[in-house]
Amino acid sequence: MKNFKAGQYINQGTYKSFQPNIINRKWHIGNMELINLLSQADRQLGRLDMYSEYIPNIDLFISMHVLKEASQSNKIEGTKTNIEEALLDKEYVNEEKKDDWEEVQNYILALNTAVTYLEKLPFSSRLIKETHKILLRGVRGKHKLPGEFRKSQNWIGGASINDAAFVPPSHITVNEYMGDLEKFAHNDELNLPYLLKIALIHYQFETIHPFLDGNGRVGRLMITLYLVEKGLLKKPVLYLSDFFEKNKTLYYDNLTNVREKDDLTQWFKFFLVGVIETAQNSIKTFDSILKLQKEVDIKIQKLGNRSNNAQAIINYLFQRPVLNAQKAKELTNMSLPSIYTLIAKLEELNIIKEITGGKRDRLYLFKEYTKLFE
Repeated sequence: MKNFKAGQYINQGTYKSFQPNIINRKWHIGNMELINLLSQADRQLGRLDMYSEYIPNIDLFISMHVLKEASQSNKIEGTKTNIEEALLDKEYVNEEKKDDWEEVQNYILALNTAVTYLEKLPFSSRLIKETHKILLRGVRGKHKLPGEFRKSQNWIGGASINDAAFVPPSHITVNEYMGDLEKFAHNDELNLPYLLKIALIHYQFETIHPFLDGNGRVGRLMITLYLVEKGLLKKPVLYLSDFFEKNKTLYYDNLTNVREKDDLTQWFKFFLVGVIETAQNSIKTFDSILKLQKEVDIKIQKLGNRSNNAQAIINYLFQRPVLNAQKAKELTNMSLPSIYTLIAKLEELNIIKEITGGKRDRLYLFKEYTKLFE
């Protein structure tokens, strides 16, 4: 990393754009502290991946991690939707929050769709564009070329391009840069560990800023997609947006210092610490979920002949922790009077909690479960 040069600023008249150097080239790692962090990150990632093999109903738990990731990734961009709000159906969302809610739902759909695409489509510009198209569908940014690389100059920060905090490379070079990024992603002759490769890909993508909107969200989605495609994760169970949100200033400072000071090593360290901490926290969450499952199972055994129907509701709540009486009726085929009796019993056992405060259209939250993701 000693001879690393991030790129150079090009005078464009009234402003200077940053033209990064290509990344599909040979790399040499000589920093022992970095190598040590890489070893720790690999170990923690391996532990987390093990859970995706041995925890029953892992897909149910992943859905909540995706929901948390969507909320946190959008929060970095200024969207204010928490997990409980994101769980609601659109009809229950306050009018002033519906735009934010839509963006979170798009993020969830984009990630789930992209993971499915990986079965037939490699990590590529095409995959990235398809993901971006879903992300911006019908929300703020829908007029900013969803699914297409930009055809004009963009900038970050500032009232205009002339006082911008950062101006990405010229739009006429975007396709070239993204082609280089794609080749780098699949160039196994470089012998660069995959975790460092995706760290570098994320930096380069954010520097290129190939879209007019949604670059941050797509860039964070790419991390999970790449780790799944390369086999470091069998399931999409690692999401770094929470770490980036909690360390937002450091996140942006480290990206900036790569460009301004050619300090790629510090960005790598920050990224690997994020992988280590996030993997450890995810393992704790999975352990807490298993513990909660056992506690809830013990509670519903007290319901006697109602326990089977209660179990059907609990199974649903572990996937989507909000429901109403009608959904409970669909899950159990019980009559509404019997459903209300069962719901009351689940409230008495402190398994669910009514969250609307109204007498009609009541919603019930599996609070102890959602707390594990807050």
